[in-house]
Amino acid sequence: MSIYKGERQRQFPSKISTTSFVKLYILHLLNERSYYGNEIIDEIKERLDNKWEPSPGMVYPLLRELEQEGYIDGWWEEPDKRSIRRYKLTDEGYRHYKVILLQYKSTFEDSLHIVKNVLKDIYKEKF
Repeated sequence: MSIYKGERQRQFPSKISTTSFVKLYILHLLNERSYYGNEIIDEIKERLDNKWEPSPGMVYPLLRELEQEGYIDGWWEEPDKRSIRRYKLTDEGYRHYKVILLQYKSTFEDSLHIVKNVLKDIYKEKF
């Protein structure tokens, strides 16, 4: 169990915040191609088999933050209308993505292990 500020980690089952998870997923998607905000939301929802989706209230502030940090570049598809802002990963964003990708992998593995053990122990699932 990890220790944070001298205390046990009490978040369950994942030790990664929703915001960090969505940030990782945004960078992952933008590593593949350019997207706009609603497209990112829809793509995450689809890739998670419609079981969960991030809210626009989470995605759009993250996009602005990532752009301010230089991890992504944004541009208006139609500059006169300013209705659709597309984003792409920068070189700095790619380096940051690779770092957090490695940082979070063991956390996801731990979470999967916990969930599998709960399903096996409480729900008598076989794996």
